[in-house]
Amino acid sequence: MTYGMHDILVYFSYKYEGDFDKIYEAIKRKERIDDELYNKVCSLNLQAVTCLDEDYPEALKHIYQSPFVLFYRGDLSLLKNTVRLAVVGSREPSDYGLKATKVLLEELLSESETVIVSGLALGIDKIAHQTALNMKKKTIAVLGNGLDNCYPTTNYDLFEEIGEKGLLISEYPPFVKADAQNFPKRNRLISAFSKAILVTDAKYKSGTRITVRHGLEQGKDIFAVPHEIFSESYCNLLIKEGAALISSGKDLIELLF
Repeated sequence: MTYGMHDILVYFSYKYEGDFDKIYEAIKRKERIDDELYNKVCSLNLQAVTCLDEDYPEALKHIYQSPFVLFYRGDLSLLKNTVRLAVVGSREPSDYGLKATKVLLEELLSESETVIVSGLALGIDKIAHQTALNMKKKTIAVLGNGLDNCYPTTNYDLFEEIGEKGLLISEYPPFVKADAQNFPKRNRLISAFSKAILVTDAKYKSGTRITVRHGLEQGKDIFAVPHEIFSESYCNLLIKEGAALISSGKDLIELLF
């Protein structure tokens, strides 16, 4: 049987559930391909782009463990020729954090075609995606699980709307369920896909710190919304350490364009 390189990468990604190290080792040792599984994977006609394909995002080519394969649903062209802003923060934000996220993005999106990138989690991620859609703008959800699974399930309607009007993307094949260890890895893609990262509400101990760390390693600009001085706000710490203070959509426009 003749194997195509695109299909070989999709096969190994499917077999090893998107695990970079296992895929790498399988390729390195020239693991024998199981024809039955290979044919099954090919028959699924998965929407996937591999690191060998022309459409593979340029932004991923130089990051740590750039995925061999990306599975997607929606408009892959959103990863090209657009200004993309990652919006991240707490799954349990304050009312102030929610309001700040909504108002800032409404001001930004009323004056630009910025694509909003986030992780489809509850809280800040959800309000960021929803605000973009409500403004008739584009948004990208980067998942820590396969595209056959919506996590959290309460975001199912949002998940479906993004798949129809924006882009759902993941390094994990469709059947892979949400796993805690996948989300920190997912965060490196959120930052890589974006020109800058906006943190609107987060505590000191937060997964948001992982996204920011990846962003700094990748040379991305970090923006943060100020909070009251008596709060345990990671945003305030970021500003103290040099992140751009954001108090209006105009600030975002000036920094992004």
